[in-house]
Amino acid sequence: MLDTLAVLFHRLRRSAFAFPLAVLVAGLMVGLSELAYHEAESQLRQLIVMGQVRLEVSRVLRRVTDAESGQRGYLLTGQAEYLTPYQSASRDVQNGIERLQSMYQQLDDLPSQQRLVRMSAEMRTKLSELDEVIALNVAGQFRHARELMLTGIGRDQMDSIRAYADSMLADEDKRVAAGLDNVFDTLMQNRIGVSTMTAVSLLLLAMFLRQSRLLDRQRIEQQDLVRAERDRLEVEVIARTAELTELARHLETAREDERARLARDLHDELGALLTAAKLDVARVRPMLQLAAPELMPRLAHLIETLNSGIALKRRIVEDLRPSTLDNLGLLASLEVLCAEFGERLGVAMQTRFSSTRLTRSADLTVFRLVQEALNNIAKHCQPTLVTVDIDDLGDQARITVADDGAGFDTSRVVSARHGLIGMRYRVEAEAGQLRVESEPGRGTRIIACLPQSRETAAASESAL
Repeated sequence: MLDTLAVLFHRLRRSAFAFPLAVLVAGLMVGLSELAYHEAESQLRQLIVMGQVRLEVSRVLRRVTDAESGQRGYLLTGQAEYLTPYQSASRDVQNGIERLQSMYQQLDDLPSQQRLVRMSAEMRTKLSELDEVIALNVAGQFRHARELMLTGIGRDQMDSIRAYADSMLADEDKRVAAGLDNVFDTLMQNRIGVSTMTAVSLLLLAMFLRQSRLLDRQRIEQQDLVRAERDRLEVEVIARTAELTELARHLETAREDERARLARDLHDELGALLTAAKLDVARVRPMLQLAAPELMPRLAHLIETLNSGIALKRRIVEDLRPSTLDNLGLLASLEVLCAEFGERLGVAMQTRFSSTRLTRSADLTVFRLVQEALNNIAKHCQPTLVTVDIDDLGDQARITVADDGAGFDTSRVVSARHGLIGMRYRVEAEAGQLRVESEPGRGTRIIACLPQSRETAAASESAL
């Protein structure tokens, strides 16, 4: 049953009519409560008036009796002080009848109003009879006054007044009983309504709490799933990053190996061919000078061409794999690289190199880093001063390449700047860190930190 109500509640909650329906039900309950309250209030007010009517009827009847008692006392004693209660009672009877008329008008009780008219006529007759007896007694006609009293008219009128009063009191008792029954019925309806609303509210609260627990459980399960998926993705990202780093290291190693192989081939095979050609030209030159001196200019041009080819070969080989790096070490090769860059670009160069204990692969990474940084400076920065520093920090070696050129906004690095990405991958492949600092018009500063080998290098390099 609770599951069925929960399903209905879930469907109703998702319906577009849920909120208007809830507002309508709440409005109906408030309206019914207000109607019941006003009905109970009206019944209580009527009961109050009915009680006042009963009290007023009893009071009027008592005052008529008081008037009769005052008259009897005066007649028996002849003392005038008995007339004061009689006169006061007469006035009170008239006022009580007027109040009863007003109350019956509030109750809108026409039969009781008619009965009151008849009772008030009997009361006026009774009071007139009392006044007549007193008047006869005051005039000295004691016998006539006694005869009038003994006729029994007053007793009959008093019995009629009591009958009317008893009838009116009996009617009011019935009306009060009916009014109380209505009030109790209204209170019972309110009680039933409040109990029903309380039960419905408790049921809705139980369903809401159950739904909340289900939602909390589902949220916790979803969070666990998201956390597990996030952990799995983090592990996968770490694994993929390691794979990409290893792949980048492998590609860089393969590229450097290919460059070294190509440099050896160019140095050995192309160098041998160019050297042989130059030697052949040197042997042919004396013979041509005697046999065909007019061809000497062409021969001189050929020699220059061979020399240019040998120089081009040497430059290509050095770009592919600098021989100074293998023969003289990192610092000497960087000194040569920086000197050639400053001479070629025509800018001032400042170098400060400290001895390092890097591995051979790290030496190559540092050389390529400086080489790529100088190439970028030549293409984009237009500097007047370039500094290259290598500092020994103990466990790390810090390489800094700085210029005072145009600079750029590091937060808006475009995808075309593959050189910086290549530097970062090279450095990170050697377990190092790369940081680029630059601002438009404030130059660029590239800082790389690489771990040094724990073993002392076989041959220490001196800072030049």
